[in-house]
Formats: sequence, structure tokens, C-alpha cells
Amino acid sequence: MQAIDLIAMLPELVLLSVACLLLLTAFMNEPQANDDDIFYTPRGTGLAYNVTLATLIGLSAAFGLQAVDQPIHAFNNLFVVDALSSLLKSVSCLAVFISLIYSKKYLMDRGLFRVDFIVLTLLALVGQCIMISGSNLLTLYLGLELLALPTYAIVAMRRDSALSAESAMKYFILGALASGFLLYGISMLYGATGSLDLDEILKAVGDDRINKLVLAFAVVFIVSGLAFKLGVAPFHMWVPDVYQGAPTAITLMIAGAPKLAVFALMYRLLVGGLLPLTQDWQPMIMILAVLSLVIGNLTAIAQTNIKRMLAYSTISHMGFMILGMLSIFDEHAYSAALFYAVTYVLTTLGSFGLLMILSRQGYECETLDDLKGLNRRNPWMAFMGLVLMFSLAGIPPTVGFAAKLSILETLVDGGYLYLAIIAVLTSLVGAFYYLRVVKVMYFDEPTQTAPIEGGGVAKTLFTLNGLFVLLCGIYPATLMALCLSAMSKTLLS
Repeated sequence: MQAIDLIAMLPELVLLSVACLLLLTAFMNEPQANDDDIFYTPRGTGLAYNVTLATLIGLSAAFGLQAVDQPIHAFNNLFVVDALSSLLKSVSCLAVFISLIYSKKYLMDRGLFRVDFIVLTLLALVGQCIMISGSNLLTLYLGLELLALPTYAIVAMRRDSALSAESAMKYFILGALASGFLLYGISMLYGATGSLDLDEILKAVGDDRINKLVLAFAVVFIVSGLAFKLGVAPFHMWVPDVYQGAPTAITLMIAGAPKLAVFALMYRLLVGGLLPLTQDWQPMIMILAVLSLVIGNLTAIAQTNIKRMLAYSTISHMGFMILGMLSIFDEHAYSAALFYAVTYVLTTLGSFGLLMILSRQGYECETLDDLKGLNRRNPWMAFMGLVLMFSLAGIPPTVGFAAKLSILETLVDGGYLYLAIIAVLTSLVGAFYYLRVVKVMYFDEPTQTAPIEGGGVAKTLFTLNGLFVLLCGIYPATLMALCLSAMSKTLLS
């Protein structure tokens, strides 16, 4: 191990150290605890929360400043720091930071604001960072499992809820199945190429002497595993149940930052390792994208539970995002997919943040009826909600429109006009259920008269979140250029 290895991985080591210290501190500060409630009423949760926020905002800045023109390979090419990883890890830390601020009061009202939640969230973030920087199949799988295992645990944290327990069980079983698919594909890929290093695999799969049948099977299992993790149809069955069953704060932890890590995983595997096999995985991506767009948007129309509606919305958005992966070695297409992923995550944070701000102790804002008449109760919050719904629907001048337009441009330029038409038509269908939320907020009589209690910091952050979505839609060039620069430097390295 060399000094450059530790320097390259220093932010992840800091994140892991903070998580371990918080875990030890919680244990030491609870001398009366027994095996059943060791973390149930820990002391110092507020301090742990503040330390975590400071760590996350510092690491977000550190990852942003870590951007490099030439990649840094560490630990014998197990781990890579490049422009793409720096951008994604910076946004991931920022997304978790925002999620924790939105979640604080919600968790406190339900007795879930505990050190173990914070520690598990940080460990999941460590897994995301490792996934994003993985340049070896073992590293990628290690990061994936380090993300998945803490996430299974936090979904089941509300032990008095049968719905949460059921969701956690479904998530665990289907997640384990997806991991098995991915691991089996990885083992076949290793058997065919004799290497776990993505650079070596990229060279090996282009050799005509290699067994193409084994590679084809490997691609099928790997893409299936990725589809499970992304939650695209027809591997989407866990998404609506987990989104609805988990407490909203925990749903946000699943719906936000992990999407960036899975995007990185898909890019590293398909482009970084299996690019010569595009004739095998490209048709699968097309089918997954079309099914996701159709099933996600059509099924969302029938939902009255907002979290379940947003779950099917996620399925359609992930289908839209992976359309950008169809063009072969095209930095503009990949950067459009990256831009879509980043903007979708930031919009999703605000959408679930609204639900948590409107919730209170003993009351969950989960159905369309709960949003009725919001404009009369709080016009500014209703306007921010309108902006977020418009962005998810892809209506100008929000950032969602710019993101969808960038994907459509890459499809047309790449010769996939029929896919662009399908994407537009399904987006028009999807606009219905987003506009229905706006209609409920602005034109229906309110069913709730209680004051909106959400914390002042969360409300301020929600305003900034909504304004960012609006301003980035009016002036998208800066973020687009940042994504294009990151992808260009990564592809050229």
C-alpha cells in the first residue's frame, strides 16, 4: 500500500471513521441499555446529527475539489478517482445532507431519530462512494452490498409497523436475488476473461477467440441485476411496496443518492468493461427502457397514495435515464444521462421533503387528499410543490424539461427516432398524474386545517430546493457543461 492509495480514498476513510466513532459514542453513552434497546433512546443524537451534517457538507466540497483531469488509480486499480466519480460523490453527499435535514423532525415525531439511523445512513453512503469509484468487479460488488445491507436495516427500523416489516422483507429477498444475478454474471465474466479488472475485461471481450456464448449469458445476468437495483420494469416489483411501506424519511434515503451510485455502476460495467458487447446489452437496455416508460407512467395514473405514485414515477424516470446509455461511446449521450440522474435526484429530494414537512406527529401526508387546498394553507409551499411536479413532468421552464430534452436530442442524433417518439408519448401520459397533484393543491377544498409544523431549516431548504429546480431549468448550461466535462475527461482517460 502506498501513500497515494490512502490519499485517493481519504474522503471515504473519513466517512467510515465518523460512522464508527458515532457508533462507539452511542454505545458508551447508554450505560443502562440492554440488548433490546441499545440504540432506542441513545444520548447525544443531536450531536451525532450535527457532526454528520458538518462531515457531509465538508466531504461534498472535498469531492468537488478532488476533480482531476487524469484518473488516479489506487490499490492496484481496485479503486479509481476520476472526474465522474468526484462529481457523483459530491452530489451524493449533498443529497444525503439534504435528506437528513428534511428528515429530522419527521424522525423525531416517530421515535426514529436515533444514532443507529445516522450510522446506517453513513455506511450506505460509504458503499455508494465505493461503487462510484470501483474499477474492479470485486470493488463494485463490495460497494453494492455495503449500500444494500444498511438500507435493508433502515427500512425495517419502524418495528411497530407491520407494513414496514413487510416492505423490508420484500426488499431484502428481491435485493438478495438481484445481487445473486449480478454475482453470477460477474463469475461467468471472470471465467470467460480470467480477470476481475475492468480494463483487462474490456481488452479481453474484444478478442475473437473468447467464448461469446459465455459472455452473452454473463451480460444477461449482469443487466438483469442492474435492472433490479435501478428498479426498472419488469424488475420493478419491489419499488412501490418499499416506497409506500417505509417511513417517508427512509423512502427518501432509497429514492435519492443511491440512484447516482447505480448509474455509476451501470456506466462502469457496460461502458467501462463491456463496451465491445453492445450488440448484446443494447437491445436489453432498449426493452427495459420502453417497458419502464409504459408500465411506470400508466400504472402511476391509478395511484392515490403519493409515495406509491412517486415510486411508479421513479420507474419511468429510470427508464428515461437509461435511454442515454444506448449511444456507443458518445460523451454527449452519457453526459445527458448523467445530467438527467443528477437533476432527477435533486427534484425527488424536494418532492419527498414536501411530504415530510406536511406530516406531523400522528399524521402522515401520503395520499392525494392530504394535499387538497395546500395553496390556501401556504401559497408559497404550494408554488414550490407546483415547480417540483412540473419538473418531474418535464414542463418548461423547470430543469426536468431540460433533462428530458437532452435525452431526446441524443436519441434523435443516434438514430433512435422511434424511441424518442415513445418517450415523448409516455411523458405526455405521465404529465397527467403530476398535473393532478397540482390541481389538488390549487383547486380542491382543504381537508386539513392544522398548521404546517415542519422545521424552519427544512422549510428554508425546501424553498432553495424548489428555486434551484426552477433556476437550473432557466439556465441549465452550467450544470450541463459540468456533466459533459466530467464525462469527457472520464471517457478520454
